[in-house]
Amino acid sequence: MKWTDSLDVAIALSEAHPDVDPTKLNFVELMRWVLALPGFQENETHCGEKKLEAIQQAWIDELN
Repeated sequence: MKWTDSLDVAIALSEAHPDVDPTKLNFVELMRWVLALPGFQENETHCGEKKLEAIQQAWIDELN
């Protein structure tokens, strides 16, 4: 997975952290959690606010 795989990352995050409300998560913590996902292949230098927003929104959408 990469930063641009918003939906795949969101699904993996929702499975790894089922009790978390993604609207309450700050971007620093979100970035750490994404980097810790098994199969995630990029590092923080390729990360940006827009990519984190897309992941967070996909996670929110996944829960609804």
